[in-house]
Amino acid sequence: NAEYMGAFCTMAAPQDVQHLDPFPSFGTLAIHAGQDPEQFPCWSVVAPISVSTTFKQEAPGKCKEFEYSRSGNPTRKALEAQFAGIANGKYAITWASGLAGTMAVLQLLKPGDHVVAMNDLYGGSNRMFRRLAMIQGIQFDFVDATNPANVASAIRPTTRLVWIESPTNPLLQVADIRAIADIVRRHSNVILAVDNTFMSAYFQRPLELGAHIEFASVTKYYNGHSDVVMGVTIVRDDALAERLKFLQFAAGYVPSPFDCFLVSRGLKTLHLRMKAHQENAMACAHFLQASSKVSSVLFPGLSTHPGHAVAKAQSTGFSGMISFRINGELNEAVEFLKACKIFTLAESLGAVESLCEHPAIMTHASIAKEERERLGITDSLIRLSCGVEETIDLLTDLYNALEASVRVGSSPNPVEFLTAFKAQQGPAAAAPVVASVPIPSMPSKAAEAVPQLDSKNPYARGRVPGGTMPHPSSRFENVSAAEEFPTSPIPTTPGGSNPYARGRVPGGTMPHPSARFDGGESAQPSQSGQPGRNPPGGKSSFVFG
Repeated sequence: NAEYMGAFCTMAAPQDVQHLDPFPSFGTLAIHAGQDPEQFPCWSVVAPISVSTTFKQEAPGKCKEFEYSRSGNPTRKALEAQFAGIANGKYAITWASGLAGTMAVLQLLKPGDHVVAMNDLYGGSNRMFRRLAMIQGIQFDFVDATNPANVASAIRPTTRLVWIESPTNPLLQVADIRAIADIVRRHSNVILAVDNTFMSAYFQRPLELGAHIEFASVTKYYNGHSDVVMGVTIVRDDALAERLKFLQFAAGYVPSPFDCFLVSRGLKTLHLRMKAHQENAMACAHFLQASSKVSSVLFPGLSTHPGHAVAKAQSTGFSGMISFRINGELNEAVEFLKACKIFTLAESLGAVESLCEHPAIMTHASIAKEERERLGITDSLIRLSCGVEETIDLLTDLYNALEASVRVGSSPNPVEFLTAFKAQQGPAAAAPVVASVPIPSMPSKAAEAVPQLDSKNPYARGRVPGGTMPHPSSRFENVSAAEEFPTSPIPTTPGGSNPYARGRVPGGTMPHPSARFDGGESAQPSQSGQPGRNPPGGKSSFVFG
């Protein structure tokens, strides 16, 4: 709003938009840890994808290094060394999914053991704890871990695990990892596991803060491209690593070599992506905070966030996740999500593309409604994962979606806002801002802010009758029949000008391999249907068969 913008444009650089110092040489570690070419037979710069499921033994029971791909694989080994390097750990164990890694940590326990867990958790973790682990005899207490004293008071003689997230999913609460680690280490038989999915090791290293296990869903920021499902646990303790490696082998929760290759490639740009994620999230959070169409913004990078000071003390940044409460109820939240065009309505997070979702309906629907409301996961709560698109495009998308969904209040002009926002961060960030979607008059009505479903709206062309999504055929709207298909006929008989017909097996439908010898005396198949034996120009000196 005007009052906020006026104050924002005249104040000194706010503390929460300053960049904190990153971990030294993080990008170098991400690119080179576990990737020494001399460890590979051909000295390849990129770790080879080893798809072999089994490995030759020198003698019965005598293996060179690998025996069977479930127990060890060269591609997975290189990736796990990469993870250990960037997290300042000693060992990394990768899993077929994030929840497979969570289950592996739970399998360190036995019936009767007790777990202290944060009450605000990823919906999949909450479901696993309540609906799988509990029925197997593991006991749980869910506490508000933003106050370390709550963790201390919940620990019992049978407690074996403390599981926290920081920041949490989806309320972005911050737990003091160092303070909780100090409490846990007073009990020699209790393990502290920190779900670091929202931050990645680029912004936060739980092992350096005293945790025993850094856990993360690799599917999210670590991979970063929405094309792999994987999890990882990173540890320093030798005995703990051995127990987790045994579970990886015995339970078989292993990722594929190809997925390991994709994640390794993603890690090499993690430091570049995380900077862009945070830059966009910082701008989006301030923009939402400046809109009277939004009632509250949950982002640890804002100085108004209750966990901001703790986040600054234990992290080097604030990542790219934002939650906010729209000024309305369920209907306004749904309309906002439907109106977004660049933020894609989908579950997951941490990828290069920006995503938006409704926790109460989507990622946290498995939590009972009463518990959701008690925690604050209300119908007006929306979660954003800010990707690496151009900042002005994300702000414009938010502006248009707010205009389309909330009939009261106003939002700042995205171009003017971003220009002022960058000016507060110094000359290096104050490049001119160009709007990709012109908003010359800053309309206040949703009908003027969002393109309507008419002939000029590309999202309306080819729309399925009665549906809400464009039909794939819309891409052919302006293509004539002559442009869609070649006008010249395609020969279908042997001997014609169609290369796919030459060497065709009589009665078959696919070209015969002998078609490559077109022109020789045996270019046509023999009477038996077998390929001719002579190449072009005469008899072959090679003996076939």
